[in-house]
Amino acid sequence: VQLQASGGGLVQAGGSLRLSCAASGRTVSRSTMGWFRQAPGKEREFVAGIRRNGGDTHYADSVKGRFTISRDNAKNTVLPQMNSLKPEDTAVYYCAAGPGSLILSSLWRSIYYDYWGQGTQVTVSS
Repeated sequence: VQLQASGGGLVQAGGSLRLSCAASGRTVSRSTMGWFRQAPGKEREFVAGIRRNGGDTHYADSVKGRFTISRDNAKNTVLPQMNSLKPEDTAVYYCAAGPGSLILSSLWRSIYYDYWGQGTQVTVSS
């Protein structure tokens, strides 16, 4: 299984970025797909996730209303859209794949995800 994350970059505060996570060897529509981020000196934290059943989505409070996550099943890709970016959103962003049966209460925890992408840097300047 490989997860290829892309789309990161440098953007000014208030701007937008669209990340992408292309999966091979794993069907995203049958998996729980999550996005996490890690800023320097901080622990990795959950950002957003999309579940197998119905494709329902969940977000960390810090990004709710600004970020959205969707799937392109034909391309086996997960697409987080990040709007109204803030300097505190600066981090390395990682996509992860977990079992399709992952329960909601476990969605936020990185230990329940089996596969990880290499990460893509997002830098938001003030």
